[in-house]
Amino acid sequence: MAHIFQINISDGGVPKIPIPHGTVTTLGIEGDRQRNTKHHGGAERALCLYSLENILDLQAEGNPIYPGAIGENITMKGLDWPGLRPGDQLRLGDEVIIELTSYANPCKNIQPYFDNGAYERVAQKRHAGWARLYARVLQPGNIHICDPVEVIKKVKEE
Repeated sequence: MAHIFQINISDGGVPKIPIPHGTVTTLGIEGDRQRNTKHHGGAERALCLYSLENILDLQAEGNPIYPGAIGENITMKGLDWPGLRPGDQLRLGDEVIIELTSYANPCKNIQPYFDNGAYERVAQKRHAGWARLYARVLQPGNIHICDPVEVIKKVKEE
C-alpha cells in the first residue's frame, strides 16, 4: 500500500528536514517556507512531492540524494510515480485531498545532491517519470508519516 514515507519542511531552501506530522493548509505545510516564491509555493504549488523509489534508484546511480534533499515536502512510497499526471487527485491520510498541478523544474539549488551536479536528472522533459510534482490542496488537514496515500481520481491519458 502506498504511504507517506517522510514529511519535510524548511525555513527556506534545501534540504528540508523531516517532521513526524504536519498540518496541511491551502498554502502548504505549516512551518514550511520558500525563499523564491516566484518559482515555488503559492496555492498552485502548495506541496512538492517525490518518490522514495526514485530517490533509492538515484542513489544506486551514485547520486548523494536523500529524502528531503531536493525540496520535496512529502516523500511517498509505493505509488506508480511515472504514471502520475497533473490533474490526478490523491488522498493523504484520512483528511487531506490534493490535486497534482505541474512537474517541478529542477534548479541549481539541488545541484549538490547529484553526481557531477547533474540536477537535470529530475527534469520531466529530459527524464520523464523522474520529476517532482507540485500539488494544490483541495481539502486541508493533518498528515503523519506512514499515513496511506491513495489515488482517488486519474486524468485520462491523451
